[in-house]
Amino acid sequence: MFIQTESTPNPATLKFLPGQTVLETGTADFPSADGASGSPLAARIFDVGGVTGVFFGTDFVTVTKSDEVDWEHVKPAILGAIMEHFQSGKPVMAEGSGAASGGHALHDGEDAEIVTQIKELLDTRVRPAVAQDGGDITFHGFDRGVVYLHMQGACAGCPSSTLTLKMGIENLLRHYIPEVVEVRPVAV
Repeated sequence: MFIQTESTPNPATLKFLPGQTVLETGTADFPSADGASGSPLAARIFDVGGVTGVFFGTDFVTVTKSDEVDWEHVKPAILGAIMEHFQSGKPVMAEGSGAASGGHALHDGEDAEIVTQIKELLDTRVRPAVAQDGGDITFHGFDRGVVYLHMQGACAGCPSSTLTLKMGIENLLRHYIPEVVEVRPVAV
């Protein structure tokens, strides 16, 4: 098994490509070791000292490290953990702990059509680009012209995430949907 790695815009995060499917659908975010019990793979990666976050996409694993450790010290152990897991045949997610669907909060009422347009643009234009950087973005709400989004994976805590939200996503949404006036991040 050969696992490729790619840098991300976040210097504390690397994207690992195992060359096979990680999740069939959706994403899974483990911002701390506390929630990793739902995934044998995430738990194994968190066993590596210095790992502070794990994120799964369809064909990648994004790992975030603490500032106290260097990639050259933890990268080989993370590669080993990922390789051992896939060779073991164990599932990525434990039984009954499904992956997230992409953060599609339900929304009805007078803004339902606008929310549908926002989600469509996020799914077709934004999420594929963010996934290339090892992350994901989820919709959390729309209220009085403000879109609330949550950045995950490599995008969470990335120095350029505010710029991505404001200059990229906000401008895109405002261009196509005049009712959108601002995009704000939410912490989950």
